[in-house]
Formats: sequence, structure tokens, C-alpha cells
Amino acid sequence: MGSRTLYHMFQETVRKHAARQAVGFKISKTAEYTYWTYAELNDRVRRFRRGLDALGLQKGERIAILAENRVEWAIADLAAQALGMVNVAPYSSLPAVQVAYIIRDSGARILVLSDAKQRAKLGEIRAQCPDLAFVVAMDGEREKLAADDAIPFEDIYARGESSGREDADLDRIAEGVCDDDVAMLIYTSGTTGDPKGAMLSHANMLQTPDAVVDEPVAPLGPEDVFLSFLPLSHITERVGGYYLPIRVGACIVYSQGLSALADEITKGVRPTAMLSVPRLWENMHDKAIDSLAKTPERQRRIAEWGIEVGAECVRRRSKGHGAGPILALKHMLAEKLVLGKLREKITGGRIRFCVSGGAPLSVETATFFLGIGIQILEGYGLSETNIIAINRPGRQRIGTVGNLLLHVETKLAADGEILVRGQGRMQGYYQKPDATAEAIDSDGWFHTGDIGELSQDGYLKITDRKKDIIVLANGKKVAPQPIEASLKQSPYIGEAVLFGDNQATVMAILVPAFGKMLEWAQSNGIATKDVAELTNNAEVQKLFKSEVDKHTTHLADFEKIKKFRLVAQPFGIDTGELTPTLKVKRKVVAQKYADLIAAMSR
Repeated sequence: MGSRTLYHMFQETVRKHAARQAVGFKISKTAEYTYWTYAELNDRVRRFRRGLDALGLQKGERIAILAENRVEWAIADLAAQALGMVNVAPYSSLPAVQVAYIIRDSGARILVLSDAKQRAKLGEIRAQCPDLAFVVAMDGEREKLAADDAIPFEDIYARGESSGREDADLDRIAEGVCDDDVAMLIYTSGTTGDPKGAMLSHANMLQTPDAVVDEPVAPLGPEDVFLSFLPLSHITERVGGYYLPIRVGACIVYSQGLSALADEITKGVRPTAMLSVPRLWENMHDKAIDSLAKTPERQRRIAEWGIEVGAECVRRRSKGHGAGPILALKHMLAEKLVLGKLREKITGGRIRFCVSGGAPLSVETATFFLGIGIQILEGYGLSETNIIAINRPGRQRIGTVGNLLLHVETKLAADGEILVRGQGRMQGYYQKPDATAEAIDSDGWFHTGDIGELSQDGYLKITDRKKDIIVLANGKKVAPQPIEASLKQSPYIGEAVLFGDNQATVMAILVPAFGKMLEWAQSNGIATKDVAELTNNAEVQKLFKSEVDKHTTHLADFEKIKKFRLVAQPFGIDTGELTPTLKVKRKVVAQKYADLIAAMSR
């Protein structure tokens, strides 16, 4: 064996846990869940591998997977890894032009896509992808697929049986794949320009699952059920919600999407572990608080008391203090009266670990989840580095991303930028030597672009993005992200983006939480439901001014927002303001609302 690869890891688990459930999925929204064991999943992976071989695909060639999280995604990926191919997975939510860029830039030879929506994108862009030789569709009627020159997914199995090489020959190919061979290109979210393909080897991708098991970070095993919701194109889900459960022999159940998620969490799946971006956890927190507000007064007061008791325990623990006898006694009572029931209602009662990554998690949301007894673990990683740090269960320090994982080195540059090297760091950007040289210095340190602080006991805190720092006309520097996070604690503010370079004061573009704004307007006798009209209404402006002031009282005077404008359209992926991981593209917002920003600058 050349060395241990992702496929080897999968085979290790198949040998240990062949009869254990590996994956669960629905063939339609109304169907019951189907579960396959690791042995059954392995059979399909090996058959699909043989089919890819029958197409003539070879080591080093790129396979693009354009699909939502589903079992076929895993089959295609593991089969490709067995042949030494390179996985490229554009977000399924991307518009056609961005998908075309990634397929073309990577030189993908085969595209495996999901449904008619993704085939429609391909219809727009196929002529722009000259290297693309094969298209495989997971769904669709044969006649329509034939018209689109697409091969049904199931037919790949048949091609393998008729003309693929024998398993023994393909096993020898798998043995020849090395841990330093590129396993995938994960494209950056493109917040500052065209996406770049981070070249990640098998060793890079094994760093996080191995580190979680070897420390261990959390006690995970074959009894665990992971709900796969965060897109597999995201580094966090790829290593934490896919390769990690395979590493420990757990079961992965594929979500039917946002509309089904609440039911999946509380009833249909009741997972023990789940990863997502902060927006999901914050929405769950908001809904819990809204639901509580509608309960009878006595019941509400008891619940609010219990939540506050749990929160106070968390705040004390986060500062390194014990609860003390009186608070501990209150907590025992709160657990019996309130907290256990809340956990059951919000998370189905089985979730042991929630992981939050991709953006800062609000202090309030972290405190809420921990306070009601749910281990939410905020972490930090990048497409180029795998997971760098994560809070450990029972040792969370709110406002930080926790301690480093094994096999990760970090240091802070003179300006506070976080530098990273170690097993998880990428090899470089695909076909972009200049960008690689800019990102990785001569000593092997990857420059993350994030500004941070490291405590004496090893807790890492992210304070902002280096390129986002606002330099005012008087030379004062303002870190926008913490302020934006504070503003978004207002129930009326959905998004906040700060500007002010070379200006006298800090300014903000605010996206209202439209539902809350409409409710407030109605309850205050403002008859119109026209959003554009509301954002210009004098009373609504006063509301947002008071919310801005309320949530920025802790700031220095030069950091405070003196001017803001409300916009009447939500930010979206399709409209360009958000990345697929729901990060704001500051540059796009600046361009789109240049007139509003210019007006505030006068």
C-alpha cells in the first residue's frame, strides 16, 4: 500500500462495521427512510468505481459533482477517490455562470449532477466547458436524459459490469494512490474575486477526522447519527459531517432541505450530531424565543427563569468559574422544570453535538444552546486549511473558536493575522502559482487573512478580516465584523454591512428583518405593506436608529454608526450579495449600493 487515503479509511470502516447502518435517505419527500449498511454502501461504491473505469477515466482527472447532499454524492466521491481522481464540487445553489467557471477552471472530464434544475444550468454552459466528456444524472426520465446527452446514474453500474476491469485490478489502482496525491479541489467562496481551487490531498483531508478521533475531541462512534444538511461543497461538512462519521462508523442521514429540517431534527431523524453555519442555529434560537413569547404568562416566566439560570451557569463556566452551591441547586430545578423539555422540543432530545462554523456565532445564541444543555461547538477553518480550532465539549469559551486541533500550527503575525501550517494546509491553488505564493510564505505558513488573538491557555478568537478593516479619515481603525454581529442581534436587522474608509464616520447598509418590520409597522398603525415605502418611513427610521444605538452602546465613539440606510431587497446568493455559505460579499454590496454610500459620505 502506497499510503493511507480517503478510500482506505472507508475500507477500514467497512471491515470494522460492515453490518452497521452507514447512510439513510428518502427517495422522495413522502417516502420512508431507506438505510444501507456499510457493506451495502461499499458494494455500490465499488460498482460505480468500475463504471468510471469503463468510461476510461483515470487517476488525476477531475470529477465534478453538482448536487445537493444525497447518497449518490458519496458513492461518486468514494468511487472517484478509489481511482485517484480529483473531486470538484460546485455549490448546487450557484448560478450557471459560476458553475461554468469552476468546471472550466478545473478541467473536469465528467460531471455528476442531480436533477432537472442542475441539467438546465448545464444546458446554458456546456459549450463553455470544452474538457467535459461525460454527464451523469442522478434523476430524470431516460428520454429527457438522452436528449440532454446525459447518462443515468444507474447505467454507470451496468457499464462497469459489461466493460470495466475486475475488482482485483481496480484494488491495485487504489493501492497505488498516495496520501500526498490531490484528492479534491475545494473552491473558495469568491468574496474578493473569482473562486480559487484549493488543492487538498488525501492527507490534508484526513487531518480533521483523525484529529477528532485521536485526541479525542468528542466521544463519537457507530451509535451516532449525523444529519447532513450543510452543503458538502463546504469544507466543514466535507470533513466533519461526511469523512468524520465514516471514520467512526456512524450513520449519515441526508436532509430533504430547509423546509423539512425542523421535522427531521425533532421527529424524523432525531440526529445525535449536526453541523451548520451560525444562521441556522440563530434562526432556531429566534424561533424558540418567539414561541416562548406566545405561551401563557406563568409558563413563560418559569421558562425564562430556567433559561436564565442555564445561561448564568454557562457565563460563569466560560470565565473559568464554578456555579456555586446556590446556582447549582437552581440549575437542578431548572433542568427538571424547563431545560429538558426545551431540548426535546427544539432538537428532538438526542443531539449531543452541534458544530457551528463558517462565520462568527452570536454570543446570545451560543449561550442559549449551552444554557439549555446542548453542546454547541464553535470552530474555525478554511477551504485551504481544513479545521484549525474548535471548542471542546464542556470547555467552551464563548466568543472564541476554541483550541487548536492536533497537527495544526498557528502563530500571529505582527499585525495580528492568523498564520497556519500543518497537515491540513492545502498544497496550493490550482493553476494559480502567483496566488499560491501570495498565500503561502517561504516558511510554509498560510496567511488566512483573518485577524485574531490567542489566549495564554490556547483559545483562539477571531476579531475580523484583514481586508475588511475600515480606516477612517482620522487614521482610526474599525473592525466591522464584531459591530455587524452586534447589530444583527436586533430582531429588526437581518444583515448589516459597515463602510467608512477615508470617511469621518462609520456608515452602514442595513437589510431589515422584513417580517419583523412589517409586524412592527402594523402594530404601530402604519398601514402600508409596501417594503420600499416602509424603509423610507420616518417612524421606521426612528425604530432602526434606536436599534442601532441600543446594540452599539459598548463601542468607542469613533466606532459608532452615525449614518445608515435601509434597503428594500434581501441579500441573496442569486442576486450576488451572499456566497453559498451565506457570507456577505462586501465588495458586491459596495458596488450595488454605491449611490446610497456616496449619499451618506456627503
